[in-house]
Amino acid sequence: MRNVLTITYIFLMGCTFNASAQLLSSDTTLYRLVTYMEGSFSSQKQSIRDTNYFDIRLHIKRIWRKRDDAYWLYVEQAVAKFIEKPYRQRIYKVTRLSADTLVSTVFEIYSPIRFAGAWKDQEPLASLTPDSIVERKGCSVFLVKDKNGEFTGGTKPNTCYSDLRGARYAVSEVTITRKMLLSWDRGLGMKGEHVWGAEHGGYEFIKLED
Repeated sequence: MRNVLTITYIFLMGCTFNASAQLLSSDTTLYRLVTYMEGSFSSQKQSIRDTNYFDIRLHIKRIWRKRDDAYWLYVEQAVAKFIEKPYRQRIYKVTRLSADTLVSTVFEIYSPIRFAGAWKDQEPLASLTPDSIVERKGCSVFLVKDKNGEFTGGTKPNTCYSDLRGARYAVSEVTITRKMLLSWDRGLGMKGEHVWGAEHGGYEFIKLED
């Protein structure tokens, strides 16, 4: 009887995995979002036009391709003059939340500087697993596709805690198109006052390569 139950459990689990993989691969909207996100980006043109913005390089590379629970992305951001010393390294888990909404869940990496430049690797972060990263609770970005096929959204208000430079919360507003990623990250105080980040609008990251 025990053997029968074991075989039945394995069979059901296999069916679950296959169904999950099929569901992920058949979601063309989710796949489009990931292809828009993946690549190398630069804000150089914006920094030349407006000196309030820095020349930032953003690299997003898909990782853990054999997983069928979500699309996983490694994200690395650095000032162009200090490209070897990224100031932000994250992992995004991109999934569907509902019929209309997609979500990018944000994770932190322990001692991330050891992975600086990993976006250049054929299989980035292969030595890591999801159980070795930590979710930034309340910092997920929720996105919807508009009538033009672009994705817009952001974090929920007052949920992403941040004490950077005396802030209370971090907020993000995002627009993602085939050729550009517009990202406006700010730190807000207890009364909603601006503490850090661009004051007049988001960074315009132009895609350089897929």
